[in-house]
Amino acid sequence: MIQLPQDHIQPAEHRSHKTRLVTKDGRCNIEFGNIEYSSHFAYLVDFWTTFVEIRWRFVLLLFVASFTGSWFIFSLLWYWIAKSNGDLAGQNHTDGQVRCIDNINGLTTAFLYSLETQTTIGALTGHCAGTVALIVIQSLVGVFINCFMCGVILAKISLPKKRAKTVTFSDTAVICLRKGSLCLLIRVANLRKTLLIGSQIYGKLLRTTTTPDGETIILDQVDIEFMVDAGKDNLFFVCPLTLYHVINKSSPFYKLSVDTLLQQDFELVVFLDGTAESTSSSCQVRTSYIPQEIQWGYSFLPIISHTKTGKYRVDFSNFSRSVQVMTPHCAECFDTDVDQRNHNNHNQHNHNHQEKQGIDNPGFQVIDIHDSVDVTKM
Repeated sequence: MIQLPQDHIQPAEHRSHKTRLVTKDGRCNIEFGNIEYSSHFAYLVDFWTTFVEIRWRFVLLLFVASFTGSWFIFSLLWYWIAKSNGDLAGQNHTDGQVRCIDNINGLTTAFLYSLETQTTIGALTGHCAGTVALIVIQSLVGVFINCFMCGVILAKISLPKKRAKTVTFSDTAVICLRKGSLCLLIRVANLRKTLLIGSQIYGKLLRTTTTPDGETIILDQVDIEFMVDAGKDNLFFVCPLTLYHVINKSSPFYKLSVDTLLQQDFELVVFLDGTAESTSSSCQVRTSYIPQEIQWGYSFLPIISHTKTGKYRVDFSNFSRSVQVMTPHCAECFDTDVDQRNHNNHNQHNHNHQEKQGIDNPGFQVIDIHDSVDVTKM
């Protein structure tokens, strides 16, 4: 039976309290507990990934601390050399004494001397081998810190997940009829004009299930197949696409209805994989939908139109907006109605075919012919 379902969408502030594994912006809501202490050293072994994935505030703190710390440590060494050689102001100088460092009067001037040495070149006399070796070591350390910090900053700026910020999904999913089948529809849009090459779309249904043995499986994953009219692989992602999942007998949504949808406890996670055309880096975009974010009996409003100049225009004000349409109460009853109609049409066709076999001809007239009448003349 096809009907207009009642509006069952709850306000956004109510939906936000629902616990989900993947947030709307793609972050995974999970934490790890009771990790062995030795396992923490794995983060130090993979220090490059650790530095790239930490937050910007810690990267900036590491940037300032690494340079400032190296300047301070080497300033102590320069101060120790100057004091040991008697080059500090106020120290007694003997005749014929060779000065190793000039213009160091205390820790402050030693710090400035270390900063100058690491960034440009220090004022050395060239008479002491120790100062020459120290300036070489400090210069190499400074180059290493520069390369490392520049690499970390560039890597964080060019992270693929930054590209994923320009790919957006609709706030809600809808269920309606599409090409004679009950489908679940989702919209996705690329906000940049550069394409995502080799884009693929798929979904995972997360729910708690119980096996026949009585084992409870939390976050059991079921594959959800999404497609567009042109297929499901290598999407031409130049304009917003409407993805749909056909709710048939093999779909986990087949037993749902408009009345039981809000009573379910599941999470639909949708993934979009692709390669950025400009940077050739792979990225993945994720979002999720809970039952309160699925509108039964609604269809998305059109957003693509022609302009007077001959261009295609995308109206993102209607990107997540939907309108109520005639929709079956459930997928199972819809299939039953379709089968019943097909059965009735088949019986009607057979009945009409049988009737056509016995149609009388009203122009046919029966004439009796007697054998005794001779109508032939010689």
